[in-house]
Amino acid sequence: MNGLYALKPWYAARLAGVRGALARREVSPDTLTAAGVVCAGGAAAALAWLPSPAAALPVALLLAARLAFANLDGALARDTGRTTRRGAVLNELGDRAADLVVLAGFLALAPLWLVAVTALAATLPSWVSLAGAAAGGPRLNGGPVGKTERCLLVVLAAAGGWAVPVLIVIAAGSALTALLRLGRLWKELAA
Repeated sequence: MNGLYALKPWYAARLAGVRGALARREVSPDTLTAAGVVCAGGAAAALAWLPSPAAALPVALLLAARLAFANLDGALARDTGRTTRRGAVLNELGDRAADLVVLAGFLALAPLWLVAVTALAATLPSWVSLAGAAAGGPRLNGGPVGKTERCLLVVLAAAGGWAVPVLIVIAAGSALTALLRLGRLWKELAA
């Protein structure tokens, strides 16, 4: 059920050198969180303003950077002993903001109601995971349409001009991901 999230340890290992360089330069993990949101904004702008398929490359590069920053911020905080509760909150808010900002790029390409429904659905898996963690359960990640899969789907929309079908897949897949996480969490909390 982990989807592309299963690649996170492999990906984190590839970023080890970058983390080391950032640590030596004493870059704040919070700066990386903010950089991820900025990259999401750039991807949204490219999606909205560039024609398909010209939008695909900038969207792909900016979303790859957004995912790298999302991986690096927490890892850098752990590596340098700078984990804080405020940083954890900022990390979660930054991830949700980046998700919503990327989806805002679809406002130029699809009906407002569909973008709004998709934005709501895309946040559901995180709500479930955060509620579970607040209840003392594990912080669940991954699923059929998690953060990484949503980014990949946005790149497909940028490449093919398939805004409406991609939004439908993101909305339905995110709702399914939330339900699967809730099912896992329900079992965990019953034990």
